[in-house]
Amino acid sequence: MAQIDHAEWNHIARGETELQSDDRHFTELLQELRVAQTGVQILFAFLLGLAFTPRFPDLSPGQQTVYLTTLVLSAVSAALLIAPVGYHRIVFRQRLRPQLVTTGHRYAIAGLILLLLALVGAVQLAASFVLEAWASLLAAALAGLFATLWFIIPLVHRRQHQHQPSQPDPGPSAKSRSL
Repeated sequence: MAQIDHAEWNHIARGETELQSDDRHFTELLQELRVAQTGVQILFAFLLGLAFTPRFPDLSPGQQTVYLTTLVLSAVSAALLIAPVGYHRIVFRQRLRPQLVTTGHRYAIAGLILLLLALVGAVQLAASFVLEAWASLLAAALAGLFATLWFIIPLVHRRQHQHQPSQPDPGPSAKSRSL
């Protein structure tokens, strides 16, 4: 089973056609994007509101740079995480689901990378009021934690299991019984 391509494996293990697999991947992508979009939108709203607070003019030039960089990173992250919705609307009923899934996947990865950087920047900015120079150390530690949780662990697991024969998915009923 390890030597067959992904579409053939899905057909054997799940009984899915390529179209059904694309539909499932799109649904999974949408669920993941809902979580990420909410986070980035809250962060972006917080950052926009920050500029209108009484203490904002007191920011140092370094803090202003961190603020503006973080604001732009969160805006671009939001754009990337929302982009699959616009893509879907434009290609609706054009039989481009595989392209939508592939492009949406790429946008989601890029959006998560920028979200990681924006979260770290927001923490660095907020912590700079309390920790001063130590804020950058805290931000770097969080960057390492986020990168580990979001990218490194999944990539390690992907690599570890890349050449092992895959087991068929037991399906939702078997999963719910085991919970």
